[in-house]
Amino acid sequence: MSRVGRVERTTKETSVVVEIDLDGTGKVDVSTGVGFYDHMLDQLGRHGLFDLTVKTEGDLHIDTHHTIEDTALALGAAFRQALGDKVGIYRFGNCTVPLDESLAQVTVDLSGRPYLVHTEPENLAPMIGAYDTTMTRHIFESFVAQAQIALHIHVPYGRNAHHVVECQFKALARALRYASERDPRAAGILPSTKGAL
Repeated sequence: MSRVGRVERTTKETSVVVEIDLDGTGKVDVSTGVGFYDHMLDQLGRHGLFDLTVKTEGDLHIDTHHTIEDTALALGAAFRQALGDKVGIYRFGNCTVPLDESLAQVTVDLSGRPYLVHTEPENLAPMIGAYDTTMTRHIFESFVAQAQIALHIHVPYGRNAHHVVECQFKALARALRYASERDPRAAGILPSTKGAL
């Protein structure tokens, strides 16, 4: 069964199309107009082995906030759609990724209940190109709200803002990949004692 999600989101501020295939090979085609954000979404697709297409046109003449936020919302909704009924998946996933001096630890539960815990070093450089580094947490908040997952991200140390953000996306990609993969020992089983996810 195909596990593909496709979401179109249009507001007065942005127009977003996201398509994700959870059983892909890491083929990515991303264009948001925010170069570093494109780089992060590319990491998400490639390291998660998700086929990911993202096309966003936003009000970049104002700033990048709406473009980044609405893309994250659409991505979360597409991910949730692609998960389907969640029968037979592992449900939980975690990964720790170093990137030079930085380290990210990510744990996910595809629980159906949105919750985010996010910590990263303070006093990071405020900008990476046109990317506002304070948006990193907001990306994950927006994604979690629509994907309806519990997501814990902890970066205990790191100095370079590029490295701090990138290792989070790489670790998230792997954790989502592990959690959403099908468990051959649990075919036909919903991984929940509640009977619902």
